[in-house]
Amino acid sequence: MFKTNIQKGREGENTAREYLEKQGYKILETNRRFSRFCEIDIIALDGDTLVFVEVKTRSTNKCGAPEEAITRGKYNNIKTGLFNYLQGNPEYKKYRIDVISIILKPEITVKHLKNIYL
Repeated sequence: MFKTNIQKGREGENTAREYLEKQGYKILETNRRFSRFCEIDIIALDGDTLVFVEVKTRSTNKCGAPEEAITRGKYNNIKTGLFNYLQGNPEYKKYRIDVISIILKPEITVKHLKNIYL
């Protein structure tokens, strides 16, 4: 049975959340929407660093790696959400943007890219 993109995305986000928790991250929020163009998949704490995580999931890597789908526009939207979040939470002094790339088949693989810049 084929999964919809929404189902694949949810599966990827759940996998990413479990991965981060196993790495010792504290999940603060998921799917935080700042505007119709800006949603942060996961906001977490890595020690005292606030981490904004974009999750990209693909069934396979036949059409390229999932992280290749992050465009400059998407990155700028994430930064907009990040700065909006920091305005309401000034106690956080350190922050970064991470990407978690997930491929579902032939087996689930997780790639964590920390502190990305575009």
